Amino acid sequence: MTNIIRKKILFFCAVFLFTTFAFAQNNNKIEIGTIDSISSKVLNEQRKIWVRLPRSARFKGYSKQNYPVVYVLDGDAHFLSVVGMIEELSEINGNTLCPEMIVVGIPNTNRSRDLTPTHSKVDPPFVNKNISEVSGGGEKFTEFLEKELIPYINATYPTTSYKTLIGHSFGGLTVMNIITNHTALFNSYVAIDPSMWWNRQQFLKETTQKLSTKNLSNVSLFLGVANTIEPTMDVATARKDTTMVTRHFRAALDLNDFLAQNKKSNLQYEYKYYKDDSHGSVPLIATYDAIRFIFGFNELKLSVAERINFNKTVFTKIEKHYENISKHLGYKVNVPEQVVNAYGYQALSNKEKDLALYLFKLNTINYPGSPNVYDSLGDYYEGNGDAKNAIANYKKVLSLDSSFPETKAKLDKLLK
Repeated sequence: MTNIIRKKILFFCAVFLFTTFAFAQNNNKIEIGTIDSISSKVLNEQRKIWVRLPRSARFKGYSKQNYPVVYVLDGDAHFLSVVGMIEELSEINGNTLCPEMIVVGIPNTNRSRDLTPTHSKVDPPFVNKNISEVSGGGEKFTEFLEKELIPYINATYPTTSYKTLIGHSFGGLTVMNIITNHTALFNSYVAIDPSMWWNRQQFLKETTQKLSTKNLSNVSLFLGVANTIEPTMDVATARKDTTMVTRHFRAALDLNDFLAQNKKSNLQYEYKYYKDDSHGSVPLIATYDAIRFIFGFNELKLSVAERINFNKTVFTKIEKHYENISKHLGYKVNVPEQVVNAYGYQALSNKEKDLALYLFKLNTINYPGSPNVYDSLGDYYEGNGDAKNAIANYKKVLSLDSSFPETKAKLDKLLK
């Protein structure tokens, strides 16, 4: 085995098993996203959006992939935490607890206008005169999402069709409005301590009425509720209370009661009460739990023995896992290029030539635009004394991207 192949084996195993890519860095600054903007005719204003692409989208030499998208309401408050969470669960230390995803944060311009689905009269202490006067722009905001923002994101960034919406408080209220009245706009929804008391619970009443007749078989919803009651109260006593103190809490519980009992909708639903978290602290932990629930199908579970003693049977298990992911997401998901490459070099190291060749060729089929897959296949042929095929694959690398000095060096050596 050549030193080049040996180095690549170690490199790709490290990438797969102990992924520790660095944040994008520029001018000694850590960058975790880009500030973009869109001119909205619907809202008659310029809207900033914060966008974060997965690390693999910026990893030179690999194929261009498409990714599910997570839209985060109150983006100016929650973008950073959601980005960190998704990165940790999908990219760090080999985690596959959720897919790699694009995160789109939507900062506010007029929160009380955009994140309230209907108008509300003054309703102390929750709705003062200022909020009441601008309230009820939620349908316009949803139109902005549907007709402007989502199409723009799809046209500008490498997206797939799978979309998730996360909202807290008024944002949670918006989540419930969209899942109720515009169900197909997203595939999965996260409502964190939503303000279901809105408009003296009239919105809650209308929501439960509409959802009672809907088929939600392909939709997921996570509802997280914070502890917003008095320290002297428990859930049972709060349910019986009729004061304004428990109004927010009781409305959220009423929503859960309905969703938990409405089995005929076939909604994939999970609820969690966070006794130790307030309205302000709950978004972080609830978002984590929501991601684990919604994407519970995504984790690739291999034993240590299967990883170390990799063979064709283990890879068949991996392929079936990604077939299952494809069913959940609604489109074909191939085994990631990096995973196949890592195991290809592992098979090559173990002198399982047929399996290594199968894996490297599989990557050229699934990721034909990636220079890396031809470089790896070239390494296979070079390591097995087939200079002709090695040269052909190294040339293919440079035809796709000429800026691969290591590949050029390997090709020049073979052509001498």
